[in-house]
This record gives sequence, C-alpha cells and structure tokens, in this order.
Amino acid sequence: MGCRKLADPVEARILRTTIASDPFAVREGLAALLRSPMIHELSEGARGGAEIVLAEVLNNIVEHGYAGEAGDITVTLRSGPVGVLVEVEDQGKAFPREELPEGRLPDIDPDKDLPEGGFGWYLIRTLVRDLSYRRIGAGNQVRFCLPREDNV
Repeated sequence: MGCRKLADPVEARILRTTIASDPFAVREGLAALLRSPMIHELSEGARGGAEIVLAEVLNNIVEHGYAGEAGDITVTLRSGPVGVLVEVEDQGKAFPREELPEGRLPDIDPDKDLPEGGFGWYLIRTLVRDLSYRRIGAGNQVRFCLPREDNV
C-alpha cells in the first residue's frame, strides 16, 4: 500500500519550506527537513533512507535542473498513515523527454574503482513508493512517499 491515501486533510500535518538552489542552502535545508517531526516519526532505517532520497533529489535539482543558475526549490511534507508524502517543486530544466531516469545501476568492473555517478535514481526508486514526475508549465514536480518502515 502506498501513500496516495493520506490522512484527512484537516488532520494531516504539513510542512512547506523553500530552499535556494545552492549546495550550501540545500545542506541547511536538508538538515531542517530531517529535524521535522514527520521525519522523526519514521523508523530509524526509514529516516536513513529519507536522508539519502531527499539529498539526492535536492542535489540533482541544483546540479542538473538549475545547472548553476539561481532558483528556488519548494519542498512539502505531508504526514499520512503509511508514510510521509513528499512534493518537490522547482522551475529548473525539464527532465529529458519529461520522464524520470530509469534508475538502473551502472555496470561495475570489480577490477576498477566504482563510477562517480549513476546510483542516485536507483537509490531513490529503491527507497520510496509512488514516485511520479510532472512538468507543469515551466516547472517540475516530483512526488513520492517515504514509508514509515524501512522495508519497502
């Protein structure tokens, strides 16, 4: 069961924050999100997964969506019965073909060092439920559920 069915909107707790598309601002914003009561209600393993996912999504927006340009990232957390619904919005570049990356692991040669990138979307897809992306006008919206327990 995913996060699509949330608690009654009147009862649901919501946290919305805006973070500048700057690596230092993302670090501070991520720390603030991880201190939120909604994230603290997740199991210990799920909180670790939440940190990985939020860091990957936010850093991808800075690096690829805005690609060094100034802009804002709005993150909304909504508490629900099976997890935390996360909505991330920005005005950066669209994903290629307006689709999320597949998230396949890169080929790994055991005789060489691990590749620098290619693990992010695999980790995101592994750790969340109900992942979706929409291009809305000139903006991007990524939504996903951080499950309460770490056994996705």
